[in-house]
Amino acid sequence: TNLDSSTFSEFELDPRCQPVLRALKITTPSPIQAQTIPVALTGRDIVATAQTGTGKTLAFSLPSLTRLAAGKPGPNRMLVLAPTRELCAQVESVMQEFCKPMKLHSVAVYGGVGMHGQTEKLKRGCDIVVATPGRLLDHLTRGTFNFNNLEILVFDEADRMLDMGFLPDIRRIVKLLPRKRQTLMFSATFAPTLERLASDMMHNPE
Repeated sequence: TNLDSSTFSEFELDPRCQPVLRALKITTPSPIQAQTIPVALTGRDIVATAQTGTGKTLAFSLPSLTRLAAGKPGPNRMLVLAPTRELCAQVESVMQEFCKPMKLHSVAVYGGVGMHGQTEKLKRGCDIVVATPGRLLDHLTRGTFNFNNLEILVFDEADRMLDMGFLPDIRRIVKLLPRKRQTLMFSATFAPTLERLASDMMHNPE
């Protein structure tokens, strides 16, 4: 297909995504969405280079939510790691729009606010956790919840997380996750450290 004239209806997304896309007036997939969505829907691991503002949140949200909605319900099936609370909040609010009609639940977990509200939500069980690495580790070390049901792991702005010194935290988190999962990594640049991280944690990524 000619990517310039493509629409989201060409992808095998959950039909409940379409009315939300229309309401948000999003009609044409951006290049990163057109390239990522079909591959992500197959369950393959992906490494994608994408600047902020290219629509990468939808590039991973639409296929991931489609896969979660088709699977069996359970808590903490998807984890999105992001470098800052702002990005966490932003990603989670975009995902929430699509979660509502699909009967999925999400929670944003970041520092600078009390643990209690986040803990309550986590204990109730959310399909999707969007988190900064530091605060997530705080919760994991307290045993608030676990990721035994995890199916999808997303790194958003992976290079920024490394620049901010999150590599040790990320390694500790990944050790606590099931090895059998889909991993999607988005980064504006691709430093050697990231390549090593990807080869350690990913299975033959596209």
